[in-house]
Amino acid sequence: MEEGENEAPAPLPVSSVVERLVALLEEIAAISDYRNSYKKLFFNLSRRIKLLAPMFEELKESKVPIPVSTLVAMEKLNRALDLAKELLLLGSKGSKIFLVLERDQMMERFQDVTSQLEQALDEISLDEIDISDEVKEQVELMHSQFKRAKERIDTIDMELYADLLKVYNMTTDAKVDPVILRRLTEKLQLITIADLKQESVTLHEMVSDGGDPGEVIEKMSMLLKKIKDFVQTHEPELGFLTATNVGNTPVIPDDFRCPISLELMGDPVIVSTGQTYERRCIEKWMEAGHDTCPKTQQKLFSTSLTPNYVLRSLIDQWCETNGMDPPKRPVQTGKPQSVCSAGEHAKVVDLVRKLSSQNLEDQRSAAGELRSLAKRNADNRICIAEAGAISILVSLLSTNDARTQEHAVTALLNLSIYEENKSKIIFSGAVPGIVHVLKKGSMEARENAAATLFSLSVVDRNKVIIGDSGAIPPLVSLLSEGSQRGKKDAATALFNLCIYHGNKGRAVRSGAIQILITLLTDPEGTMMDEALAIMAILSGHPEGKAAITAAEALPVLVKVIKSGSPRNKENAAAVLVHLCNGEQQQQNLTELQEQGMMVPLQEMIESGTDRGKRKAAQLLERMKRFLEQQEAQSQAEAQSRAQIQEMADNLTGTISSALTLTDT
Repeated sequence: MEEGENEAPAPLPVSSVVERLVALLEEIAAISDYRNSYKKLFFNLSRRIKLLAPMFEELKESKVPIPVSTLVAMEKLNRALDLAKELLLLGSKGSKIFLVLERDQMMERFQDVTSQLEQALDEISLDEIDISDEVKEQVELMHSQFKRAKERIDTIDMELYADLLKVYNMTTDAKVDPVILRRLTEKLQLITIADLKQESVTLHEMVSDGGDPGEVIEKMSMLLKKIKDFVQTHEPELGFLTATNVGNTPVIPDDFRCPISLELMGDPVIVSTGQTYERRCIEKWMEAGHDTCPKTQQKLFSTSLTPNYVLRSLIDQWCETNGMDPPKRPVQTGKPQSVCSAGEHAKVVDLVRKLSSQNLEDQRSAAGELRSLAKRNADNRICIAEAGAISILVSLLSTNDARTQEHAVTALLNLSIYEENKSKIIFSGAVPGIVHVLKKGSMEARENAAATLFSLSVVDRNKVIIGDSGAIPPLVSLLSEGSQRGKKDAATALFNLCIYHGNKGRAVRSGAIQILITLLTDPEGTMMDEALAIMAILSGHPEGKAAITAAEALPVLVKVIKSGSPRNKENAAAVLVHLCNGEQQQQNLTELQEQGMMVPLQEMIESGTDRGKRKAAQLLERMKRFLEQQEAQSQAEAQSRAQIQEMADNLTGTISSALTLTDT
């Protein structure tokens, strides 16, 4: 045998493969604005691909080796994602006219990309890689969606295609029906002069890239010119419409529009009168010298702008539901300008000076006043941070004076409400000090320390920093020992931190599961919602699932599904889905069957939350398969017993005959 013959292939560099896939998925996630006739197809393709991100993020953190066969499949997935990225870029930047007229080629490309992605995913064995059950379930769902999409690719608007083709084949001098041109302007969303200019540029680029354009570029340019002439002459007012008001695009709810620009808000902020505006619009209004609320005409007693996160979240949800990308938000750069008056600023500076004093009374009183000031409004939070208070407050977290420590951690909590201050608090090295207070402080200080960690963990990268600092065990202790408010603060912090997979195991090893079950069985039920939400997120971790099984929590979860609130039923079902998968699957499914869970789960499918319906359906499907397997096994055993009985009867007959012959 010659050297190298039949040798196993050299293993691929794991980190390189995974990191390349993570980077590629980030590039795909950044592509947006599919304002063309294939919008639904592009949006669905992008949405499904984005669901892969958590899997590779977990693999990036994992220390478990990936089998060579799986790495090869991942390389195949990388090639398929490259093709998908090219297609999505075409959907985002390409000419709308060209894409419609090249209908057949576009459908082939969608089919090819979908097929290659599905095949690559089919070759990745999810059981051989270190990912959570929750992520595995998500990838399996996405894989099945690609399977269905591979078999059925939606077609584009045939009326649009027919209209475009008709105008494309006309001579230059031919008159086009204005009704057709109106349909084209609306469906292609070529409404403003800017839209038409952009289409002209991209059209020429795409056709030119294909080689010698010849007659094609001339005819497409003529088609675009007819649309442009229609916009400017037949319906000149269309040139002032925005793309959100035409075609089949959903109508934007009034509450989502900025009262100044009347456009969908991307960065909604609340002014002192309680009204909400797009940040850039209200900032321009105030920069122009106005000191009143544009909508109510009331005087603005403060220039502070508070982010309206609830409305921003609702807008994002609405955009996702309607297949739209959320509005792009400006990146906040530079240092926020102080909005304190000269007198207020002088007061804050004096308090910060006292905070640095060696006199304990001065420290305590200054920390208490800064705590109160930071609670009042965003202006004060900016001013206090600018005055350099954060680093001094952090140093006081280790003081032996309980009251000063309590003031310091609560002041940091109040300062963290302002978004820009979160990073300042983290970079000042505050987390170890906050964890120290969480372990050793008074009950009120511990509760406020937990609330501070929750506030800081809203930023994803901070979840890792806080988890690494040893915050999880004292949070679990507070969940058990704290007052009602303390338990709530600990629960919200734990839930938020455990969104990061690396923190789930820490929570389980800190004894969280047993405490959660205690809270679930508390007759008053005051922590039921929080306990189930945390358990649902921990059950997706192998250690979490094992701990829940060991604690014999299944009867408690069954009781919740039979009589709990819709949200609690949803979380209980999510836990049971994880428990009914893996080693204990048969035992748990048997118990669910004995507990009569079929009817409650069917009721959930009919009237539960959307996620609850999906989880109930998964459980019912697994129970159905389990019953079918049991039935098949019972039939096989019955058949085997019948065969044995027949053999026994035959043997008895043979023995009787032998005995008769012997007697004779």
